[in-house]
This record gives sequence, structure tokens and C-alpha cells, in this order.
Amino acid sequence: MTDRIREKMNQLRLEADAAVTRAEEAEAKVKKLEQALLEREQEITSLNHRLGVLDAENEKAEAELQKYKGFSLEGEQSKTTSENLNRKVQLLEEELDAAEKNLKETVEKLRQVDVKAEHFERQVQRAEQERDAWEKKFEELEAKYRKSQLELEELEKSMQDL
Repeated sequence: MTDRIREKMNQLRLEADAAVTRAEEAEAKVKKLEQALLEREQEITSLNHRLGVLDAENEKAEAELQKYKGFSLEGEQSKTTSENLNRKVQLLEEELDAAEKNLKETVEKLRQVDVKAEHFERQVQRAEQERDAWEKKFEELEAKYRKSQLELEELEKSMQDL
């Protein structure tokens, strides 16, 4: 009978140890996910800053483009000046196209980062829920263990009285 109680206690200890290990693993996973989320947030901030810089460059390029287009209309004074201005306009248009392409790519990356951030937030929530469930199970097992301890002590006491 004592052997069964000992076996039961050992089994409860093993279950409690396993629950503690799973809870620690869940907490480590949550920390990793929180770190990944922080990195994604920093990446979003960086991309937002880059987007602002590209917008400013785009506006500057459009202003210069308008300026040079105005020059090209007024600059029919000489063929050389007109050709030079046309080359500059073409370069600015290419820069504008490149800036717009870069802007589109940045916006797409930002959207992808937002999707990933939402995904990681859901993973963190699931991990927290799982951790809470494991903590509750651990507390229940710990209560059962204490109850078994008390019963064992009472049994030992009653056996000593015999």
C-alpha cells in the first residue's frame, strides 16, 4: 500500500515537473515571439521613416521636373539648351519612376510587415493562453500533490499509532 502511495507521489511529482517544464518552454516561446514582434515594430518604424524620405525625394523630384519642364517650354532659345533640358527632364522622369517604384515596394513591404506583426500578435496571444492553461493545470496538480502529502502524513501517523 505504501508502495502504491509512493508510486502515486512519484507520478504526481513527474507530472508537476513536466508541467513546470512546459510552462517554462511556453514562457521562453512567448519571450522569443515578443522579441520578434519588437524587431518587426522597429522594422516598421524604419520603413515608415524611409517612406517619408522617399516621399520628400519624390516631391522634390516632381518639383524639379516641373521646373525643368517649364524651362524646356521657355528654353527654345537655342537647340543646345533645349536638348540639355530634355536630357535633364528625362533623367528626372527616370528618377521619379524609380522613386515611385521604390515607394510601391516600400508600401508593399510595410503591408507585409503589418501582416506579419498581426500574425505574431496572434501567436503571442495563443502562447499566453497556453501558458495560462499550463499554469492552472500546474496549480491543480500542486494542490493534488499537497492533498496527497497530507493524506500520506495522516496515514503514517495512524500507522505509527497502531
